[in-house]
Amino acid sequence: MHWQTARFRIDLGRPRVMGIVNVTPDSFSDGGRHATADSALAHCRRLVDEGADLLDIGGESTRPGAAAPSATEEMARVLPVVEGALGLGVPISVDTSEPAVMRAALALGADIVNDVRALRRAGALEAVAAHPAAGVCLMHMRGEPATMQGEAEYADVVAEVATFLAQRAEQVMAAGVAAERIMLDPGIGFAKRPEHNLALLRRQRELVGRLSRPLLVGWSRKGTLGVLTGRAIADRQAASVAAALAAVHHGAAVVRVHDVAATVDALKVWLAAGGD
Repeated sequence: MHWQTARFRIDLGRPRVMGIVNVTPDSFSDGGRHATADSALAHCRRLVDEGADLLDIGGESTRPGAAAPSATEEMARVLPVVEGALGLGVPISVDTSEPAVMRAALALGADIVNDVRALRRAGALEAVAAHPAAGVCLMHMRGEPATMQGEAEYADVVAEVATFLAQRAEQVMAAGVAAERIMLDPGIGFAKRPEHNLALLRRQRELVGRLSRPLLVGWSRKGTLGVLTGRAIADRQAASVAAALAAVHHGAAVVRVHDVAATVDALKVWLAAGGD
């Protein structure tokens, strides 16, 4: 299987590592560390050197309770970094729900739109559908980051997430986006309690089997790992790598991570040992 993006046709015959670049002052994990274009670009280069297969650049914190920036503010954060990162030789994803940011980033040459709201904002689907080849990742979330944890009620979280993602993929394809351009994300930590996140991991093969497109999964430094280990955000590298390996073992095609070098090394050992 592959993922078609604006400049790259990504082979998903082996698991891929997406490195996170937060150009925000308030990200839950590394807010402020890469909030300037120069520091964010230096981080992009470092992640590529560490083995990242693609980069995900975002200017909006989507941690629980976060407020969204204006489109103008988000563009000011993200576009200079996208422009600078395009020469690094890997696909560049823009983590945004804002149609104006999507259009501007795609016009610069970005390869992928990664949308936690699954192109449900007015104009977002049209922005992606208008591009001839850009990839898109559609994520499951209820509500908005500021309110989503109040909507974490499910009779069967795996079935409900699968239904949402399948329906959303169908709607996006109906708008003219080819299936090969679409990646799906169960949204670990987004309107979900720890028991929901763990159910999605344990039953991830079931989720994959119910969907027609591959999965991108992001466990890196998430709160559920803190619940399991008792460790603070900065001390969750081992747990994050373990969760990434578990996600790949259960069928994830792409893992979205902060700790690229550690994840890449772990995947090399897993693959050498016959990982499946």
